[in-house]
Amino acid sequence: MVSVPLVARQELTLTPDPRRVVVKLFVPGEDAAVVRTRAGALIDRVAHLDDEETGRLLRDTFDRFGSRHRDLDGTFHHHYDLVRHRIARVRDLSFTAQLLVGAYFSHEYAVEAAALCNPSMVAHPDQSELDVGQLRVAVSLRQIGEGHLSSIGFATAVLGPGRQLTVADRSGPLVVGQRVGARHRRDLLAAGLAEEHCDNEVTATVLDALPDRYDEVTFERVLGTLPRDLLSRSTGMDTLEHLRRTNAASYATTFPTDTALHQRVLWPANPAESNGMEDARFVRFTDDSGPVYRATYTAYDGRRIATRALTSSDLRRFEIAPMRGPGARNKGVALFPRTVGGRHLALCRADGETIGLTCLDGANRWQEPVPLHGPSDSWELIQVGNCGSPIETDAGWLVLTHGVGPMRRYAIGALLLDLHRPERVVARLPGALLAPDEADRDGYVPNVVYSCGGLVHAGELWLPYGASDARVGFATVPMAALMAAMVTSPPAGPGG
Repeated sequence: MVSVPLVARQELTLTPDPRRVVVKLFVPGEDAAVVRTRAGALIDRVAHLDDEETGRLLRDTFDRFGSRHRDLDGTFHHHYDLVRHRIARVRDLSFTAQLLVGAYFSHEYAVEAAALCNPSMVAHPDQSELDVGQLRVAVSLRQIGEGHLSSIGFATAVLGPGRQLTVADRSGPLVVGQRVGARHRRDLLAAGLAEEHCDNEVTATVLDALPDRYDEVTFERVLGTLPRDLLSRSTGMDTLEHLRRTNAASYATTFPTDTALHQRVLWPANPAESNGMEDARFVRFTDDSGPVYRATYTAYDGRRIATRALTSSDLRRFEIAPMRGPGARNKGVALFPRTVGGRHLALCRADGETIGLTCLDGANRWQEPVPLHGPSDSWELIQVGNCGSPIETDAGWLVLTHGVGPMRRYAIGALLLDLHRPERVVARLPGALLAPDEADRDGYVPNVVYSCGGLVHAGELWLPYGASDARVGFATVPMAALMAAMVTSPPAGPGG
């Protein structure tokens, strides 16, 4: 592997903090007991405690855990509501006893107890109170906890002046986003139904009746007015279930206005992502309507993966939707920060080993990708992919890549795409830009450096990276030196 000595590693690193916990529902013995579940027996035992013991236990629980969580009593009452159907005489339980039941059906989950990795970096919505030469950034993080369950977390940092880096304190109670009503898109629903080969008279009637943008109430109203002769068909009820499931793949989540960015946790909220939300690639997208944050991530349900998209104007409310089409297959989709020639573009790795370029069509489907770069050098012979969204420069689109070599060793490289025809690779960095050194190689997944996106500030490429899925490091690269080190690619057709 050719080494290009351009990178300066920062001393500062982010490491997993087991104190960063959220409260999740805990149901002991979720089994198929013949007579009654363990949950029912537990509730009976709590209900038989006298008032004095009930109050003492609840006070002790709040003393132990109250400062670690926001609105813990509200969480306990919510969990009580989820299990109250198991209580024979609900009205006999005092409010204190209800909260105590909720406490017994709750547990702390350390969101990054196992690993912290795969960051991306974008300009923060708040650029106030900064000195000359500074930029505040939002850093997204893949947090991995017990059971290899991933969620998306954040940190706030300030870059500059020069190569100075300051990361804000990440303490304080965490908050999981509250699911709220989404504004659904009819074209996205249609794309999902087409991809799942669900096309019949019921789906056609529903799509014809829906407006371009709609909410849950409108969706259910349309389903409720379907003609009986359609619903009475053998496939009618199955199609209704399919419609609801496909529609529910899009949702929205929001956080209280008084939460800091580092306290917000995007937690799996539907079956497709029940086993994790992985490797978010954030980018600040700009068009005629102004800037907006967009991201892609991998949803994992324990067996299958799917690519999903996030959209947010303020990193507080997020709209989540699936990405459809052949270009959105597999992992590693990364959106361009603006349209190019009127086209919405993205990098992808649809075949699992080649960096490709895909375009969004009029039906909200990502088209079959054009190959850009495949495994070629010794350090990337297993597979290549992107390390985040392309970065616009005067010379072209800078694409940070990752390659996998012997012993599944991950390293980061770089390509340059034509600014107006990004189907064409115009230059390439010979060898790796950043590879695991002795400090990086050991961790949850050894021998890996991996990024989900950096940015350019004050003439420097700022590159956050995961080191062996154990910690997050930061590196800087002078842009002038990086561009000078690029080797021009010979003219070629699409795919370079």
